[in-house]
Amino acid sequence: MKAYKDFIVSPIGDRYNNSKKVGDKELVLNTEVFNHQYVNRLAKVIATPLLFSSPINMGDEVIVHHNVFRRWHNVKGEEKNSRSYLGDNRYLISEDQLFLYKHDKWRAMPGYSFIKPIKSTDKFSVENEKSLVGIIKYSDGFF
Repeated sequence: MKAYKDFIVSPIGDRYNNSKKVGDKELVLNTEVFNHQYVNRLAKVIATPLLFSSPINMGDEVIVHHNVFRRWHNVKGEEKNSRSYLGDNRYLISEDQLFLYKHDKWRAMPGYSFIKPIKSTDKFSVENEKSLVGIIKYSDGFF
């Protein structure tokens, strides 16, 4: 199955990363579906678009937007899947919902760059990172 202009992806692991293994027990960190911080963003590409060619291939790992795998409640209080949900743990997403992809190493999609913050060395500051300063970690090649 291929889509006309979208990618088909599947989450690597579960939809939410809301638990941690502590010793031999599982600790649940969050039980809310609306909190974006615990939504899984790592996915595997199942199919690429038919309309255009992309540097992303089938089987590549990608980092996607947090709303792709997220669930939500409608006005009646019913829990629903995101609009990207196709069924059978597959999701239909557009190119602008992809941020990074991995062939042999992580690479940024066109229009995105990722900056690694620099730790603050100021003893009198309560900030952990230097403001507005960083190192380009992943770039789309424009910089």
